[in-house]
Amino acid sequence: MTDTPAPHHIPDRLDNPFTAAVFSWEALLVAVAVAIFAVNSFASPYFLDAWSLSDLTFNFTEKALIALAMALLIISGEIDLSVAAIIALASTMMGMAVQAGAGTPVLVAIGIVVGLGCGAFNGVLVTRLGLPSIVVTIGTMSLFRGIAFIILGDQAYKGYPASFAFFGQGYVWWVVSFELTLFLIAAVVYWFLLHRTSFGRRVFAIGNNPVAAQFSGVRVGRIKFILFCLTGLMAGIASVLITSRLGSTRPSIAQGYELEVITMVVLGGVSILGGAGSILGVVLAAFIMGLVTFGLGLLNVPGIVMSIFIGLLLIIVIALPILWRRVRRERFA
Repeated sequence: MTDTPAPHHIPDRLDNPFTAAVFSWEALLVAVAVAIFAVNSFASPYFLDAWSLSDLTFNFTEKALIALAMALLIISGEIDLSVAAIIALASTMMGMAVQAGAGTPVLVAIGIVVGLGCGAFNGVLVTRLGLPSIVVTIGTMSLFRGIAFIILGDQAYKGYPASFAFFGQGYVWWVVSFELTLFLIAAVVYWFLLHRTSFGRRVFAIGNNPVAAQFSGVRVGRIKFILFCLTGLMAGIASVLITSRLGSTRPSIAQGYELEVITMVVLGGVSILGGAGSILGVVLAAFIMGLVTFGLGLLNVPGIVMSIFIGLLLIIVIALPILWRRVRRERFA
């Protein structure tokens, strides 16, 4: 009598949805956000003021808008390190338009179009020439910001129209800023795009196995090009917001934003290797980053210390999702 291999065990029901939700990465982020909020409320007597909480949102909304598109790009297995430089170049182009007498509608259009054009340029280099996105965007990061420095030098563009200030300084209702409103709307749109459409399913398929996706009929190059365009578009929108908020343009504008954007995305549970992630996680991570940086600011922590913290946080959050998934596999095995 020969031994026959034991059949694979097939569970008779799926994991309990409530249990799965409690042990999800998003649930952990909610707990962290609540803890940080509580610590900030005790650390500073000014934190719980409604206008202080409103100011908090300006700490992350511009970067979080880019993080929404960056999440899709990283899920697909690519990355864009040039987003901060795109902001600098788009802001510089808006500044040049102001000197020529352009009005608010033209300035907004220029910021968005320049951002979209830069994203498309990155997309062409990656999808048409087959160059690695990390190498391409390191190059264009230097290229775009270098152009801004050549045009401006150590000067600054000012004199933006009063109506232009609304985008970065205006409020939709009471303490709810236009920036926060725009971010929440964009978050809903990107959540629907990634989690409720065939386009989103294709993005996940590409991130998990681009070769298999290609043989399954997915137009990998086209979708990645669209994702680079979306990332550039969101950087262009962010350039309008930050230029409006500051009321001026300098070539050093948004320096270091790319690090914070990627930290938001990875902290939100998006796998740096691609193929996994959620928009809800990115939104929660954006609020956590805002709470942390705003809280440190209220305590007069120097900017260089915040930079060190963000760098360490990026290293930690790249490792944490891997460890968390191992724990979940053992928990549900």
